[in-house]
Amino acid sequence: MVRKVSLILSVLVLSLAMAIPVAFADQPDAVGGGLGNQGPNFGESLYADGVAWGTKGTTTLPAPNADNEQSFDKLFIIVNGLEGQLPVGEAAPGNPMYNGGRWVTYTVTWTVPAHALLMSYDDLMLHYGLGHLAIEKGSPEGGPPETFQCPLLPVK
Repeated sequence: MVRKVSLILSVLVLSLAMAIPVAFADQPDAVGGGLGNQGPNFGESLYADGVAWGTKGTTTLPAPNADNEQSFDKLFIIVNGLEGQLPVGEAAPGNPMYNGGRWVTYTVTWTVPAHALLMSYDDLMLHYGLGHLAIEKGSPEGGPPETFQCPLLPVK
């Protein structure tokens, strides 16, 4: 009897070990060309804390709730920024507020002609306070999932 249970548990564990990578293989790119499920991208993919970061997209996550909302950072997708504008993260590695790459997306639109490259949460909040930006929770059409995991990596 113990052998049977052991065999069944072994088969289940092996099945799960094989199924998990397959389940994540079909995840869509989070932000076109840079934040999807692929190997590490050490090129510039987003800005956070004034620095360009690479990424390693992993998976879409369930929406945060009252119990875990504080464990997500905001990721701002600027839809009409200057050439070279990348998405902007609320925090990055080294910042005590960084949550390890769990993101909730926001769509940002310049309400005046774009006149600055936004590279940090502080930049965003400055221009938002001046009335230069509109910020709406959610991802723009064709953008990343509303909530996903994507750790930040140093650019090489």
